Amino acid sequence: MFKSATFKLTAWYLLIVMLISLFFSVAVYNVGTNEIASTIRTQSERIYSEFPVFESNPILHPKSDVSNGDHLLLIRLIFFNIIVLLFSGLASYLLAIKTLEPIEEAHEHQKRFTADVSHELRTPLTALKMESEVSLLNPTPTIEDLKQTIVSNLEEVTKLEELINNLLRLSQLEFDEIRQNFNSINLKTIIDDSLQQVDKIAQNKGIKIEATKIQEVLITGDQKSLTQMVVIILDNAIKYSPKDSLISVKTKQTSKSTEIEVIDQGTGISKEDLIHIFDRFYRADQSRTKNEHKEGFGLGLSIAKMISDIHNIELVISSIPGKGTTVRIIFNKD
Repeated sequence: MFKSATFKLTAWYLLIVMLISLFFSVAVYNVGTNEIASTIRTQSERIYSEFPVFESNPILHPKSDVSNGDHLLLIRLIFFNIIVLLFSGLASYLLAIKTLEPIEEAHEHQKRFTADVSHELRTPLTALKMESEVSLLNPTPTIEDLKQTIVSNLEEVTKLEELINNLLRLSQLEFDEIRQNFNSINLKTIIDDSLQQVDKIAQNKGIKIEATKIQEVLITGDQKSLTQMVVIILDNAIKYSPKDSLISVKTKQTSKSTEIEVIDQGTGISKEDLIHIFDRFYRADQSRTKNEHKEGFGLGLSIAKMISDIHNIELVISSIPGKGTTVRIIFNKD
């Protein structure tokens, strides 16, 4: 599809260039032929007036000289247009490729995104359908059986709700003008709000979050989205940390940047998975959880990365499998 579009766009670019070139050539030809005729006529009159002897033996032939001049000018203009055609054809093709490249990337990205979403939606929907069918096929279901089916279905609905909410967040991050909401914010406020949001999740798992050396530093950004980014990082740390472990949160400041550092004692991430960690729907379940299944759709870190990109923040993740992961959120100073 895009090869055809490239050639079509190249043809349009080339047509525009050639129309301009032809218009320019016609203008040059008209001006040139008039100038040639005028010059030859003027020179003939001057020579014959200053040297009457040449009147009986003319050395100039205005009509043929004008015709030869016009012919030579026409040949040069044709040659010029051939050169323009060759160079503009190549330039138009390269420009068409450059123009369509981001569109093609966005199209491929959208296709992949749609396929991923379809796959992720199919899993909870299939579970809902199968459990409902099993209940219907049971001729004498007990109240306990029906309750269990409803509870299971509600779990799947919750998963669907989480996926849809994350997709909506991605959509908002891509299309909303978040930069318009940039304000001066205290970094400590963002960390405190984030810790408050994940406190219950951590307590349920018996994980302690220790926030030390939290500095009050003013940064510029959208408070809501920055808090969401830190919550995602903390939620991931909790999700992949063993029970009764410790997650450390601290800040540090240099002359060039301010950092938030989140360190967990979880299962870690392999080098092979680390390079894909920000890809949508990517989950390194085997390396991070070994044989233990973790819920999630692989969208959290994609959202965090988009928020960081909007704010020109660096997200640096380092990890040692079996020992833990460190996430550095780096706010570079202007």
